[in-house]
Amino acid sequence: MKRMRIYFFILFLLVAAISPRHAASAIDREQEVRDAVTAFVTTRTAGMGWDIHIRRISLSDSLKLPDGTVDYEIVAPQQWEGWGNISIAVIVRQKDRIIRNIPVRLEVEASVDTVVTLRQIEYGASLAATDVTLQKREITQNSHLAARKLDDVIGKKARTTIRANQPVRADQVEKVPLIKSGQMVTIIAESGVLKISVTGIARSSGAEGDVIRVQNLTSLKEIPARVIDSSTVLVPF
Repeated sequence: MKRMRIYFFILFLLVAAISPRHAASAIDREQEVRDAVTAFVTTRTAGMGWDIHIRRISLSDSLKLPDGTVDYEIVAPQQWEGWGNISIAVIVRQKDRIIRNIPVRLEVEASVDTVVTLRQIEYGASLAATDVTLQKREITQNSHLAARKLDDVIGKKARTTIRANQPVRADQVEKVPLIKSGQMVTIIAESGVLKISVTGIARSSGAEGDVIRVQNLTSLKEIPARVIDSSTVLVPF
């Protein structure tokens, strides 16, 4: 019995000596993890011209981690564009040893300047400066098609009806053709010292800057030419 009492006494001393040290060795690092995730999102989206707001950082379990210096590495899918809902991992290292792999659910809202209609634009109508404005809009799955600059849509015509207060997508507008197929054109070929012009006929339609097919009425050959204005095209020379 005496021998047992001595045993328990020694065990008590060992527990008393070890427990405080172990308790102090683990600290709550949740805020550090959140800060690391926030810094990652900020860096990932830097220079994109977006307004970023992190809606939620969801951590799945307790973040009691060892005391002392630790390093955080954020691992996210390579194709992640920096917005929306995503699952990432926070790798925690201490002295080059991985001590935790923390799953994190991340929700990021991103807004960007987008061209928005001020009124309904009917099919075939040309968009004027008074028809559109720039507004901050949240990025969505189709936002890569949304026009970002007013010059991207002003002067173009609608390929479909666009409702009021809606972002204008690049595929909803097209340049107004300056030259139509079948019309007479002046074909210009020029170099630094020589300029030649002949009469031709357009075999396709195009807006300023477009390359269309034209027929030289002298040689009857069809050649590609770039639209300069409503009656002139330019060919390489």
